Amino acid sequence: MHMDVKTKLILLDVEGTVSPLTFVHDVLFPFARQHVAEFLSINADAAPIQNVLDQMARDEGKDDFTKWCPYQPPSAQATKWVVNEVNRLMDIDAKKPGLKALQGLVWEQGFHSGTLQSVVFPDVPAALATWTSAGRQVRIYSSGSVQAQKLFFTHTDAGDLSIYLSGYYDTTTGPKRESKSYSAIALNVNLPPGEILFLSDVPEELDAARTAGFATGLTLRPGNRAVPHPTHPIVNTFDEIELR
Repeated sequence: MHMDVKTKLILLDVEGTVSPLTFVHDVLFPFARQHVAEFLSINADAAPIQNVLDQMARDEGKDDFTKWCPYQPPSAQATKWVVNEVNRLMDIDAKKPGLKALQGLVWEQGFHSGTLQSVVFPDVPAALATWTSAGRQVRIYSSGSVQAQKLFFTHTDAGDLSIYLSGYYDTTTGPKRESKSYSAIALNVNLPPGEILFLSDVPEELDAARTAGFATGLTLRPGNRAVPHPTHPIVNTFDEIELR
């Protein structure tokens, strides 16, 4: 696809666009499941954990964690109850800010220890370098927390790619399938929507972005879900996006 000369910002989804779906679903999600109990047991009294648990409670319509959890923290019963809730939410692929923030904290430990290293498609590093050297901004919009996004791009198998990124957005900006979320991003970067290109593998997200006035591209990466009747320009690799 050709990018209009007026495009000043390229907004990227992560899984299925920058990274294989298999990495997120087969590596990151299982890592969170396997380590969340130990993580909560060790860090139960830490302020960031308390903040995340309170957010998870608010996501479920409760004032704070003590109003949500039937057990008093810190206790083994409370930890076990939270782990069950995390597994339940992950089973339904919930896009809740509290869950995403907790996953991000667990992943942070894994990235810093060297246990985790994120995987990107081969064309991604060169494309990010090309776009930024051409004066375009590159930002990320993912359902994963901003903290998790920063960790992901700092610790990739191609090195630190965060040097090419000028901003991150998650579900605290708004749901990815609602057009007002994209309007909020355009307002945040102070750009007309028509000067922003959004790339994602999810047609419903692209529909919302297009409604907000964004240019869009549907990424068809190996392993992505089939899209029988695409209504957005197809992007197989970032090499196909030509700046002109």
